[in-house]
Amino acid sequence: MPAGHPSSLTEAPRVVAAACDGACSGNPGPGGWGCLLRFEDGTVQEFGAADADTTNNRMELTAALTLLQQLQTLPRHPDLAIRTDSKYLIDGFSRWINGWKRKGWRTASGSPVLNRDLWEALDAARIPNLPLAYVKGHSGDPDNDRCDVIAVAFSKGQQPQLAQGEVPEGADAAPAPAPAPKPLLQLLSRLELADRLAVGGYGLSLIELAQLVELPLATLEQRSGSWRWRDWVVLPAGEGRWRLEREASGSEQREGGGDG
Repeated sequence: MPAGHPSSLTEAPRVVAAACDGACSGNPGPGGWGCLLRFEDGTVQEFGAADADTTNNRMELTAALTLLQQLQTLPRHPDLAIRTDSKYLIDGFSRWINGWKRKGWRTASGSPVLNRDLWEALDAARIPNLPLAYVKGHSGDPDNDRCDVIAVAFSKGQQPQLAQGEVPEGADAAPAPAPAPKPLLQLLSRLELADRLAVGGYGLSLIELAQLVELPLATLEQRSGSWRWRDWVVLPAGEGRWRLEREASGSEQREGGGDG
C-alpha cells in the first residue's frame, strides 16, 4: 500500500493510471526497469530497480509483473489499463502465452520460450479485465516518459528518486542535458502533446485527460460542460470522452494543478 494511503480498501483512492518500461545497456548488459501507479487523489507511487546482467525484454516483463503484484489488493478505476511501449509484452501476455502453455512452453518453431520464469509469474499474477495498452515510446506520454527515465537511470547505475505516495512536483531521475529546468521540460512535453491532440481532434477518456492536465480524476468527474486549461478549451465529446480545442489567444482563466 502506498505511503500515506488508508489501509482499508474501502477508503483508499482508486488507481487511475498504470505504466511501465524497461531499459538495457548492451542488451544483454546492465539494465533497469521502472513503473508507476497514479491515484485519483493525484498521488503517485513509483517503483524501479537495476539488474547487472539482463535484457531489455526481461526488464519490460519485470516492470509489468511488479505492477500486477501491486494491483492485486488495490481498488482500481474500471477503465484502468497498464500502459507500455513493449509490443513483446503485449503480444506475449495477450496472444502468445496460451499457445506456449499448450506446447509445453515451446514456440511455434519448437524452441524453448525465452524468459519463461517471468511469463509464468505474469500469468499467475493476471488480473481479469485489466488489459495492457500500447503507447508509442518517446511520444510525449507523461507516464511512459517518466518510467523510461527511471528505467534508464537504474540501467546506468544511478539511484533515481521515486515518488512514494506524494503528489509529484516534477522531480526527474536523470540529469537533463538541456539548460531548462526539468519541471519546465516536462510541462513543455505535455503542452506539445496537447497541441497534437487538439489539431488531430482526438477524443480522450477521463483517465487520459487527468494524466494530461494533472488534475485528480475525482475533480474531473464532477465536470460536464466545457472549461479552460491553459491555452485550450476542454470540450465534452460524447460517450464520456473529451477533446481539446486551442483558443485563438491565451486565456486569462487557466486551470490545472502542478503546472507552475
